[in-house]
Amino acid sequence: MKILELGLLAAGGILGTFLRYKITESPVLLGALQMNVLIVNLIGSFVLGLFFVLSGQFNLDTKYILFLSVGFCGSLTTMSAFALETSNLLENKQFALVSVNVLANVGLSIGSLFAGKTIMSLILNT
Repeated sequence: MKILELGLLAAGGILGTFLRYKITESPVLLGALQMNVLIVNLIGSFVLGLFFVLSGQFNLDTKYILFLSVGFCGSLTTMSAFALETSNLLENKQFALVSVNVLANVGLSIGSLFAGKTIMSLILNT
């Protein structure tokens, strides 16, 4: 890995981490379910969907993929926090909320990725 690639990866990681911190620092609740992790996962999936189409359309250099996909989206989204929240719900025997949390994070994140891809494809007329 070249120093420029490492720098882009780190810059994307710092930006994604900062944004995740700002979004998750104050709990957003929907009843007893924390929504912060879902919000960052949806944003990251949507941005990744947009970028996937852009990178394919314009055949972008891998350094941009490192910056946005791996660095920014990788540090913005958070599987570990999702797993921890789900584990806490399980330990508290909140099985209905476990189902909602899993379906929302997985299903809506995939939907968000497809939405980003679709929107960018429409914008670029591809």
